[in-house]
Amino acid sequence: MVPGAVRALHQLAEAAGVARCWQDAEGRAQTVADDALQAILEALGHRTDPERAIAESLALIQAEALEVPAFLSAEAGAAIALPPPLAAAVRAEAVGEDGAAIPLTVDNGALSPMRQAGYYRLNIEGERLTLAVAPPRCVTLTAHRRLWGAAVQIPALRGETPTSYGDFGDVAQAARALAGAGADALAISPVHALYPGDGSRFSPYSPSSRRFLNGALASPVLLGLPGPPFGEDGPLIDWERAIPERLAYLRTLFDGLTPELRARVRHWADEQGTALTTHALFDSLYLHFGRAWPTVYDHPDSDATRAFARTYAKELDFHIFVQWLADQSLDAAQREAKAAGMAVGLIADLAVGVDPAGSDAWAMPGLMLSGLSIGAPPDPLGPDGQNWGLTSFSPAGLKRSAFQPFIETLRTALRHAGALRIDHGFGLKRLWVVPQGGSAADGAYVSFPFDDLLRVIAIESHRASAAIIAEDLGTMPPGFRDAMSARGIYGMRVLWFERDEAGAFRSAAQVPEDSVAMTGTHDTPTVAGWWTGRDIEWNRALGRSGADEARRDEEREALWRAVGDGNSPPAPNDPAPVVDAALAHVASSPASLAIVPLEDLAALEEQPNLPGTVDEHPNWRRRMPAPVDQMLDDPAITHRAALIDRKRSQ
Repeated sequence: MVPGAVRALHQLAEAAGVARCWQDAEGRAQTVADDALQAILEALGHRTDPERAIAESLALIQAEALEVPAFLSAEAGAAIALPPPLAAAVRAEAVGEDGAAIPLTVDNGALSPMRQAGYYRLNIEGERLTLAVAPPRCVTLTAHRRLWGAAVQIPALRGETPTSYGDFGDVAQAARALAGAGADALAISPVHALYPGDGSRFSPYSPSSRRFLNGALASPVLLGLPGPPFGEDGPLIDWERAIPERLAYLRTLFDGLTPELRARVRHWADEQGTALTTHALFDSLYLHFGRAWPTVYDHPDSDATRAFARTYAKELDFHIFVQWLADQSLDAAQREAKAAGMAVGLIADLAVGVDPAGSDAWAMPGLMLSGLSIGAPPDPLGPDGQNWGLTSFSPAGLKRSAFQPFIETLRTALRHAGALRIDHGFGLKRLWVVPQGGSAADGAYVSFPFDDLLRVIAIESHRASAAIIAEDLGTMPPGFRDAMSARGIYGMRVLWFERDEAGAFRSAAQVPEDSVAMTGTHDTPTVAGWWTGRDIEWNRALGRSGADEARRDEEREALWRAVGDGNSPPAPNDPAPVVDAALAHVASSPASLAIVPLEDLAALEEQPNLPGTVDEHPNWRRRMPAPVDQMLDDPAITHRAALIDRKRSQ
């Protein structure tokens, strides 16, 4: 490109919200290459070739800024600034969800304040748009005491009956057992819809849809229906066998439904709207054709797709039934958690994106990022960056849809939970996007409508009476934690990352109150595995770089200085005292909530997921040694639970 075109490209990137310059995790300035900028802008729908198209694309963005938006957000009790096309209005009317009309005045380009949070239809100057009025903060955890809970991977759980993997019934059982030990919360792995009958696509963080549930996790037993047949009960889940078997079992249940139950399912489905039918249609097509179906079915509204829906109406009804079963059994699990005495109950987990070949992307193609994958930039833990192979809503798609699909996604996640963890919370402000075919290092940050998203989250938090936790690990946008704190959104403080610049582990007292303290996540080594060097063994076996034994010896001493009792550290093959000390350290912090992975409560050495691997490590396949209530019969585990409970009560 000639210099003038390069300058124009940079102007276009700025106008489109694509950052050309950014700071990495170590505070160093980085610049995105022009060819990467060009590829990303093209994928976002901004033409850059031929070079004169850059000016045309910039003019289109500037023209769109003068159009009436589909969505406007504001703070309850504050004047509502109007966009330029509406600033000259004199009066307006807001119609609430109950149909009541509220007259509003306009003064100096701003609407008079709205006191009641919620969603409104704003009628102004002959235009109609959605107005979201947010409370100042999200729902917060109880201030009366410091809470604690456990984190579990649902399929890893075991129940009284041997089955191939854990489901919502095992979640309910685990919640009851942990509540008896003093826990107030149970953080669960994502329950988003995956792919029916496909045992090869089992990662909970690569869902088909975040607006619907993983039917394979449904527990008919919680609803008084017959349970699944006994399954393979080994240490690792055989997904290729287990998922088809569970699907066949669900079909048997569906075929035997009473007229009364069929009527209940139909009534529930009618309340869910057309999105449920569209998802059921996708699942039906997927089971019928597999991963690659004829192009005539590439759109949910095509003639061929509608004809398929008519021909296979019973198949759609089956998938609707599976969604009903999942929804009702997850609801039952949360009710059992609360009935057992948990203050919070289930903490849901919202994945950062969806599979670009999944249900959400198929149903809403114009609202999703296309030709781009989301991931993370290079950092010390991942020097090549990360490409997660996922897509998400595009900034333009969110605005054009008045954020409705995002609202639906939040409501699904919050419907049966007392709190929600948002994976990669930085994505609310910016996402690292990678052009199709490029490496993760060839990406750039794309800005998202941060304030609008936070306001929607605050509204939905109050509607669900649920607290919000944002995972804030990695390359942090400037001002992110301050914005979260102001909104009452909790950050995460994970033991392994709580170190100062010299590498020393921080004291528990340094953990802020408005955070969740944790010994680890599904992506980090367990305490026992870290102390024994199990993670080093895995990296060595896979030919990957990582900490070596000499460095780990230094790190062990550093950890023990922070969490230990002042005596010499235990030997590397004696992790139990370190696990106890680490749990006590996290539990003694001022954090409003402490979360302990079940693997740490049991002092297990293996972690659920090893980032950067697919088949080389048994990700999402490991199972617990016993049902949680039986695990708590182990004196060592009982001691740890009591230790955490005592520290949180002090």
